[in-house]
Amino acid sequence: MQTYVALLYSIILGEGRRVVMSDLKAMAEGLGLKNVRTLVATGNLVFEARTGELSKLERRLEKAFEKSFGRHVDIIVRGADDWLKLAAANPFPGESADTADRVAVRVMREPLPADTVEALQAYAAADEKILLVDGDIWLVFSRERPSSRLLAAANHKRLGIGTSRNWNTVRRLAEMVGSRQ
Repeated sequence: MQTYVALLYSIILGEGRRVVMSDLKAMAEGLGLKNVRTLVATGNLVFEARTGELSKLERRLEKAFEKSFGRHVDIIVRGADDWLKLAAANPFPGESADTADRVAVRVMREPLPADTVEALQAYAAADEKILLVDGDIWLVFSRERPSSRLLAAANHKRLGIGTSRNWNTVRRLAEMVGSRQ
């Protein structure tokens, strides 16, 4: 058995309907996943399953989600070791310590190419930062602007399948999987 982290992209079902975490947990348990836990009501799962291909696990979860909740949602899965590596690679430790909600990583299904940072830089405000680490994009967002052009630019259409989590969530998921190793 291996511990995994699954990140769901946008779990709003429409007209104010959100996925209840107990229902999401029940869906995962229905697939035979073990020791299923959720973190925050934004679609974060930690569970144990037989070691296997991540893409197959993602497809199983996506199919079960669609069957259970009536809509497709992209789901990114990482093994516990990979999640701990991602958390340890945070290139913005100072900003994370000061304002963890402004630091985020867009976890990608497929690694992003090196030129992604240059393409996104055009959307960044002077106080925003972008770095690519192991194919995922790390961002520091501005507190000075009510809406970030950078945040809007770091989307599915431009970057492909992925989902963002702030440093608080990344750290707490690392704590969850680290205690199960």
